[in-house]
Amino acid sequence: MTDHAHDLACVRDATERLLTAVAKLDNASLAEPSRLPGWSRGHVLAHLSRNTDALVNVLEGRPMYASAEVRDADIERDAPRPLDVQLTDLRESAARLQALGDAPADWSRTVELRNGVTDSASRVPFRRWAEVELHHVDLGIGYELEDLPAEFTEREIDFLARRFAGHKEVPSTGLSAGDGRNWTTGGGADGAPVAAHGTPADLLGWLAGRRDGSGLTTDGTLPKLPPL
Repeated sequence: MTDHAHDLACVRDATERLLTAVAKLDNASLAEPSRLPGWSRGHVLAHLSRNTDALVNVLEGRPMYASAEVRDADIERDAPRPLDVQLTDLRESAARLQALGDAPADWSRTVELRNGVTDSASRVPFRRWAEVELHHVDLGIGYELEDLPAEFTEREIDFLARRFAGHKEVPSTGLSAGDGRNWTTGGGADGAPVAAHGTPADLLGWLAGRRDGSGLTTDGTLPKLPPL
């Protein structure tokens, strides 16, 4: 089983990095576009806070979100808030998740996320870690994929490679980091197999939809991955 306590500690560290970086911004910069189409930096921060509460819901046996419409409306409502309010919300929502994570629980139980997706409770902290790290990059404030912790990058590549394995729209694709680490994804669509290699940051960027794959060396055309 995944070490949820270790991952919760990593979430705490990643959140502190995020809070330290965001505290250097101002209200005007929160209204500027993030790297996510249609979202300002304020949208990204609002999503991070509401996602924490959603994962608390998951761990406590409630629906992750009341509905997709409520989720989107909450983000739109909270996006324009000033910096100090955003920071307080990020801290307080993170504290709620950490407190729940520290309480005795059956971490082997199955929980339900969005759209009927289920997973072990022990993997929820890693899912939160991914939210914090990738959206920190999405803010476009100097934290890049190359700055991510090596452990996180490798585990997230593993996770995403498994997520797209057998996908009906993705032909078989072999990935190599050039240091002996290899992954295979896709395999559910027609088409010649593709091999790609590059840095872990570029591999993760392509799998996570943060880069177009132009930094990878391939022997064919990289498939278009479906949205996460």
